[in-house]
Amino acid sequence: MGDPLNHASVLIVSDDTEFARSIAARWHAERFVPEVTLVTGDVWRGSTATGYDLVIVGPIRDSKVYEILATLHSLPNVTSICVCDDGKDIPSLQSDYPHLQIIPRQDGWISTLILVASEALRRAQAMMRAQRAERLAIESQAQATLGRYMLDVRPSVNNALTSILGNADLLLLEPGQVTAECRDQIRTVHSMALRLHEIMQRFSSLAAEMRASEKGSQGDTEAVSHRLVPGS
Repeated sequence: MGDPLNHASVLIVSDDTEFARSIAARWHAERFVPEVTLVTGDVWRGSTATGYDLVIVGPIRDSKVYEILATLHSLPNVTSICVCDDGKDIPSLQSDYPHLQIIPRQDGWISTLILVASEALRRAQAMMRAQRAERLAIESQAQATLGRYMLDVRPSVNNALTSILGNADLLLLEPGQVTAECRDQIRTVHSMALRLHEIMQRFSSLAAEMRASEKGSQGDTEAVSHRLVPGS
């Protein structure tokens, strides 16, 4: 299985094409290569970062870099890294944007950037997996609750269906008591009740199979545990 980071997406925001080219070239020499998109500062919009696992901000003309950083700061789910040309700006940037990771553009900066970016992507993807697992657990719990409710109400539903079928049969046995139109409607009610009864029977069979499977799994686990106990 390939590195999951090969499916990661990275947005580079910079007016320096050499900056983006250098990062992309270095990434191609690594074990994984994320999908990289480049936008310049003049086409940046607030929604540009949506959908990316990581945003890297490089040199930007004028003062638009602060607008970009402010937007990224307001998006807590977007991991952002800023490569800073002037080291004197780092303290103020760290103070204004505490969640932003800042890398000074000095000797070896690309290696540092790749290292930090790779770790940030791994954390972001681990968080997404955890959130997905949590959603699945909540959905499974809701489905289990619904299943238990269905088991609880099954006798009441079966009793109601038995009553409906019995009364429908009685009416159909006395054709003179109802009109032809009513008989058609009673037959429809009778047919739908039979269908619901079949569905409940399937549900009962499924519940029995699940209980048998759970007992079998429990028995296998107990047998393995018994063999692992010394002296058994």
